[in-house]
Amino acid sequence: MLSRIASAVVPSLGRLTVTSDHAAAPAAGSIIVANHTSLADPGIVLAALLRLGVEPVVMATAGLWRIPVLGRLLERGGRVPVHRNTDRAAGALDAAAVALGDGRHLLIYGEGRLPCRTDAAEAPPESFRSGLARLAHASGAPVVPLGQAGARRVTSGPCVKQISGLITAPARRPRLHVHIGAPLHLPPGVETATATARAAVTAAWRTAAHHLGEPAALAGRSERAA
Repeated sequence: MLSRIASAVVPSLGRLTVTSDHAAAPAAGSIIVANHTSLADPGIVLAALLRLGVEPVVMATAGLWRIPVLGRLLERGGRVPVHRNTDRAAGALDAAAVALGDGRHLLIYGEGRLPCRTDAAEAPPESFRSGLARLAHASGAPVVPLGQAGARRVTSGPCVKQISGLITAPARRPRLHVHIGAPLHLPPGVETATATARAAVTAAWRTAAHHLGEPAALAGRSERAA
């Protein structure tokens, strides 16, 4: 349901394009891990994945379930609430493992939070939490890195700016891009696996940002070539 709503709404907010390193859609039972930059990017990612026929279960902060209409949609779609910093947090990984075992795709945000920035510019993903690595090791599921860029052009920054960005987006229709990387299996060790996942998502984000001509992506490519 949420994927289809996103697919209907996102084209009115911006011009979405999608690329992939893999000819086929992510295999059933895959963990799709994305960078998180804006309140708008979950919708953008869901709309992009639906183009590939993928409607994932989403791991999201439990606070979203308290929003009246959104909470009901999340519950109906079998989404996994994450009760961070509580004794219920581990239960989210158990629920996610069940979804993967049932052959569902799972969308997770490795950073687990939005960046504390007010500008609309792109930047590489921040540090990842360990939950992704622990889930991948426990389930044996392949990890599919996904990078999105442009969501901060829709909405970012303090509350007033967020609202203003959302209202004006249909007139501005900023460019948005999602790039899906090749699947991988994370190496042993939580720390090493977490670093590997972050590097793969960073590479996917850099490709997406490069499609939009973002300075952060272009600078990164120049540094690697030097």
